[in-house]
Amino acid sequence: MSARVLFVTGTNTDVGKTVATAAVASAALQGGLRVAVLKPGQTGVTPDEPGDAAEVRRLAGAPTTGEPATGALTTAELARYPEPLAPDTAARRAGLPFLSPADVAGAVAELAATHDLVLVEGAGGLLVRYDDDGRTLADQARAVLDAGLPAEVLLVAAAALGTLNIVSLTAEALAARRLPLAGVLVGSWPERPGLAERCNLADLPRSAGAPLLGALPERAGAAADFPALALASLAPGLGGTWDAQQFADAHRPEPPPLRSKG
Repeated sequence: MSARVLFVTGTNTDVGKTVATAAVASAALQGGLRVAVLKPGQTGVTPDEPGDAAEVRRLAGAPTTGEPATGALTTAELARYPEPLAPDTAARRAGLPFLSPADVAGAVAELAATHDLVLVEGAGGLLVRYDDDGRTLADQARAVLDAGLPAEVLLVAAAALGTLNIVSLTAEALAARRLPLAGVLVGSWPERPGLAERCNLADLPRSAGAPLLGALPERAGAAADFPALALASLAPGLGGTWDAQQFADAHRPEPPPLRSKG
């Protein structure tokens, strides 16, 4: 049986991709799976600083209270650039080699041979550039698919006003490249959601043409029991117990006020 390969991208920076990646990894570990997390291009950290892969290990590697995770976790990084910029710009300014889709496809294939789930966390959004030829995370996913591995994309989205347009654009970009979208995950569900957030629970899957696969609460990375939170925040398709309909019903917006005809 082939490993599942899931590329994790976002509608933008700071939407919770790393915490989302850690949550999916944690749920899989608790299910007894062997998990690999690959960060192709890490930007904004020096050689001796912990990056996103280390943060995933910190979060996903902690067991649920009294119940150690039964799977095994591997983390890997292919390139690191010190400035917090798009990977191509950061590589160019640092005088370091660009990262090619072939590099990523080779690393994914190697990890897939010994793991049940390979998570590939991108930088920024789907079409952020990794080299001077304009190749992106989408090209990396396409290279993995062309190599015969069943790659999918998980889109981490914001909950607030303005997210639907970016979700629709990302979904169209994926469809144009024949890249399967597994679903959408809300990266930071607010403690006090407003009208836009509540309405977006129904509108996000329509904009994406794919299911809503979970909603991580804001500040999830600071949770005392992250593995338990991961299970409760992810749908069964990602290894958790979250129920989309139940969550939507609990946050259903009030109906609009009746307008008088006078």
